Amino acid sequence: MLKTHPPLLLASKSPRRQDLLRAAGIDFKLIDVDVEESYPDDMLAELVPEFLARKKAEAAMPLIESGHLILAADSVVIKDGEIYGKPENRDHAIEMTKILSGHHHTVITGVFICNHHKGIGFSEYTEVWIEHMTSDEIEYYIDHFLPLDKAGAYGIQDWIGWVKVSRIEGSYANVMGLPVHKVYEVLNDWNED
Repeated sequence: MLKTHPPLLLASKSPRRQDLLRAAGIDFKLIDVDVEESYPDDMLAELVPEFLARKKAEAAMPLIESGHLILAADSVVIKDGEIYGKPENRDHAIEMTKILSGHHHTVITGVFICNHHKGIGFSEYTEVWIEHMTSDEIEYYIDHFLPLDKAGAYGIQDWIGWVKVSRIEGSYANVMGLPVHKVYEVLNDWNED
């Protein structure tokens, strides 16, 4: 059972992150922050998710009361060293899915939990294998499941996850957008020293 921790504010519009926290019994409220998801061009792809999570958390910091915690996260899909974030439109989503089809990629979610006194950041890695998809399957998926708000243009919890993801190594929740087991651990161990 989760120990008592300071009130938690989730700086994310992702319904999946909200669902994951609720499923884990972690109480939170939403805080609305708009942050441009930009990062330095020369930054290593593996560092981007935690960088963006920290950026979101720091943008929310002036909006919170003393004694509250902010939780921010960002997920990216990486294949061959290239980042695949949220697609810009249907055509971009189709293009991304074609690239991921029949291959293995890495999902990295960066998390930053902080208050006015300290912050803890970490990244979680999960390896995902997607079976080959025909053009018809790709278009069916994009048109029926509308994954335009998801990194890599797919959601493991929907059709593609059930019929085309053949294997994962690591946290399933991480692919959905939040490594809940690590968040739980940090909140459980949170203290103000």
